[in-house]
Amino acid sequence: MVNADIEIETLAEFDQAVARGSLGGYRIQSVNLLERTFALLSADTSATVFLGCAMEPDAAAKVRADGALVFPPVPDLPFNPYRGLLYTADELFAGLPQGYEATPDALAYAWFQETMSDGDVLSSMLRSVHDDAISDALDEHLAGARVVGVMGGHAMARGAADYRGAAELGRTLARSGLTVATGGGPGAMEAANLGAYLAPAPDGMLPQALELLAKAPSFVPSVSDWARAAFAVRELWPAGGDSVGIPTWFYGHEPPNAFAGHIAKYFANATREDGLLARSNAGVVFLPGAAGTVQEIFDNATPNYYASRGEPTPMVLVDRRHWTEQLPAWPLLRALARGRAMESRIALVDSVAEVPAALAAMS
Repeated sequence: MVNADIEIETLAEFDQAVARGSLGGYRIQSVNLLERTFALLSADTSATVFLGCAMEPDAAAKVRADGALVFPPVPDLPFNPYRGLLYTADELFAGLPQGYEATPDALAYAWFQETMSDGDVLSSMLRSVHDDAISDALDEHLAGARVVGVMGGHAMARGAADYRGAAELGRTLARSGLTVATGGGPGAMEAANLGAYLAPAPDGMLPQALELLAKAPSFVPSVSDWARAAFAVRELWPAGGDSVGIPTWFYGHEPPNAFAGHIAKYFANATREDGLLARSNAGVVFLPGAAGTVQEIFDNATPNYYASRGEPTPMVLVDRRHWTEQLPAWPLLRALARGRAMESRIALVDSVAEVPAALAAMS
């Protein structure tokens, strides 16, 4: 297992390693080294791995001669498969003034649509390398954090009462010291990330934000207008709190939301969903949703049932009528849990106001 201490992900970390005398054995991940030719020519780079690092030809020849393994940058890709850090909303939505179609997020989705079924092993390899790099960055970011997942439907509209409730939930959870993690998209996911973003702000900021967002209630018909409303809120309160969004280009017609401080965006939806649930070590809250949320309930219930990840994590389903009458997932979940360790780790509540107490009781 590679020690994360030997990963170099910024130019500052590179310079520190050079100052210590050797680059031997390091994994240098997506660092622009075009202005570090002298350092590369001078330093020991035996057993070094360079992942997507731009460098001058003579520097590249020298490090290869040392025995370094070099994975060069891939030209004309709308994403970096070797990235060492999570995305930010500013990065994914760069170019938004020209319309969402011009942003890196939209361009990566367009590339995915073009290549996902062409059978080209290079395309599938680049997607896999990218997703593995994102998982590595996500683990580094969440190390030591108590993470609570908030799941719910993408159709929840800004301006609706349930959207406000999800935002208040995200704010309460963040203020209690938990790291809020969502699927990173619109609707309930955005609301929970919004709440975490406004956790450091005075309580009066949330009504102002909701009023601004209600002017573009959905990402349909215009993702551009929807995203611009979110950035207007961020301009009103730029010192937002952190949370995590974990969206996917598999459902790229649903854009990521701008309120997650760190975004782990994947091409493979299965990797994204399993990773989100597995990292929610402080529990998962399931707001009312449809097929996707039902799937997430039982994706989370399965390792709890078999105890394959150790102690079962708390699961809280919100809205008794929704989960017992409209989509009766609760009776099945309760039947599965009966007599097992997970039985004391599931709860059904009527409203988001009851969630923090339910989580605390099961922790």
